[in-house]
Amino acid sequence: MRFTRAALAAVALATVAVPAAASAATAAAPATAPLVRACDLPGPWTIGTSAVKIRKSPTTSSPAVGVLYKGHRFTVHSSRSGWHYITDLTTGVKGWVSGTYVYREVRMCLD
Repeated sequence: MRFTRAALAAVALATVAVPAAASAATAAAPATAPLVRACDLPGPWTIGTSAVKIRKSPTTSSPAVGVLYKGHRFTVHSSRSGWHYITDLTTGVKGWVSGTYVYREVRMCLD
């Protein structure tokens, strides 16, 4: 019985050590491998509804300064409390939009 426990413990340690050794071998990847691949980067910002009001400040009671329609290209400069400060590249209007309606596509590398 004592031999069986020792054998099982050795097998358990070996299964833990093999992935650790494999990860150590892959950690020494060649210097030519890119650190950040295009598929690792987040995708472009997208509007999840037909139109979103661009507001002067990040509250729903703030006056609207423009409308961001689906298909408009825009840049997000900063984010705060579920709101994004954006520039609509179609009209040049700057302001805040709710993060409820604006999201960023997530990409994933499959290799």
